[in-house]
Amino acid sequence: MRFVCALASALLVVVTVAPHAAAEPAADITARLNQAIEARVAEMAVPGANVSLSIAGEIDYVRAVGISDTTTGAPMSVDDYTRVGSVTKTFTGTAVLQLVDQGRIRLTDPISLYVDGVPSGDVITLDMLGRMRSGLADYAESDIFLQRIYAEAPEGPDAFATTPRELLDWAFTQPLNFPPDSRWEYSNTNTALLGMVVEKVSGLSLADYLQQNVFGPLGLTRTSFPANGLMPVPYAHGYIETPNGTVVDATQWNPSWGYAAGQVVSTAADLKTWAAAVGTGALLSPFAQAQRLSDGTTLVPGVDYMFAIFNAEGWIGHNGDIPGYTTVMVYLPERDATLVVMVNSDVPKLHTAGQVATDVTSIATPDHVYQIGPRPPQLIEN
Repeated sequence: MRFVCALASALLVVVTVAPHAAAEPAADITARLNQAIEARVAEMAVPGANVSLSIAGEIDYVRAVGISDTTTGAPMSVDDYTRVGSVTKTFTGTAVLQLVDQGRIRLTDPISLYVDGVPSGDVITLDMLGRMRSGLADYAESDIFLQRIYAEAPEGPDAFATTPRELLDWAFTQPLNFPPDSRWEYSNTNTALLGMVVEKVSGLSLADYLQQNVFGPLGLTRTSFPANGLMPVPYAHGYIETPNGTVVDATQWNPSWGYAAGQVVSTAADLKTWAAAVGTGALLSPFAQAQRLSDGTTLVPGVDYMFAIFNAEGWIGHNGDIPGYTTVMVYLPERDATLVVMVNSDVPKLHTAGQVATDVTSIATPDHVYQIGPRPPQLIEN
């Protein structure tokens, strides 16, 4: 089943084009973006999308397209909250690097210094975890996780509450997929472990640490690490296809299983601020920012994964996929540009926000076209 939605839309677009930036008139650029986004939403048969594109001195474009609730037909709003999934990894990575800046941890530290019971924990370093090179299995791919989330999460916002230790237990029932640091493989277990390091070293819950050291200092007043599945209002409903092929509303599903890898809720405006902060290293020393952006593993030509962040054709950031929602949040240093895309459905097999991001960048930054799927290829040889 796929949603076929009317393209009801809320529009807030302010566009200016510097004389040297493009020969194409601003009105034409706006029209092309509008047409491309509407066409992609219709082609994917998803309810709606939020898009925010900013290029310093050239474009400030914010648009909501489609509907936020398939039951009521309520239109998407540029102010809607959504779950950002693995964009959370950029927050966790920043927290770790802040502790490095403070001299409280080192990226060369083995994870066994902070968390007990990790297979090969005396060999796997914090750096390997952030760069997805540990070999640890992904708890979100385990049989017990996949069985429980569909059985329990629909029961309500407090159902399917999990602890970080539970997540590790699910992962550690499986053997390492390869010797540490010999390959690259995306695994939420890596970032969960980094979140536990932040909690142990700081003495704060990850939610409190992020509020005090990331959200607060940047004025991200509409970004949170929620305690359960309740969403702040106004929010876009999110839709997922269950294993039996039924599309359901997953808006209130408890995201605690996402933890340090995927629990954050935010808005397009807050993520715009965050994208620039991550891309410029606003909360880090130049040394820590350089560490974040160094030693990338090339996943496919033009796409490298560094420390809890990727570079996709010059765009630095991360994407996200959590039941009901997909997100792209990236920054292009060459143009001082930010792009945030949020789609309230992860039903299509190809990453829905990623498809929109490709269309937008094909028009606005043709020399830097974002192309990356729901996650990079799962296994990259050294």
